[in-house]
Amino acid sequence: MKNNFYTYSFEKLDVYQLARSYRVGIKKLTLGFPPDEKFELTSQIRRSSSSIATNLAEGSGRASNRDQAHFTNISYASALETVDHLIYAKDMNYISDCQYAGLREELDIIIKKISSLYKYQLKAQINLKERI
Repeated sequence: MKNNFYTYSFEKLDVYQLARSYRVGIKKLTLGFPPDEKFELTSQIRRSSSSIATNLAEGSGRASNRDQAHFTNISYASALETVDHLIYAKDMNYISDCQYAGLREELDIIIKKISSLYKYQLKAQINLKERI
C-alpha cells in the first residue's frame, strides 16, 4: 500500500530510525520493571530514550543549521542520560548484564551517529530557508 503523505527529512535519517526502534525497545523492556519504579526510573528512562528521536525530529524543522545542531545536541544529551538510567537499572538488577551490554552497544551506535550529524550540521553551508 502506497502512503499518500509527505516523508520529512528526519524520517530518512538512519540515526532517527535507530532511535525510534531503541525507544520502542526501552518501552517494552520497562514493562518488566517493578511497579514502584513507575514514576521514577521507568518514567525517566522512557522519557530520555524518547527524547533522542523527538529532538532529532524537532531540530529538522529549524531554519538554520546552528538551530538544528542545537536540537541534535539535546538529542545527544538525552542519549547520555539514557546511559545513566541503564547503569542504574543494571545496578538495581532490573536488567541482566547481557541486556545491559546489548542496550549499551545499540546506544553507542546511536550516539556516534548523532555526533556525526552534529558535526555535519555545524559545517553545512546551506540552511533550511535556502533549501525551500
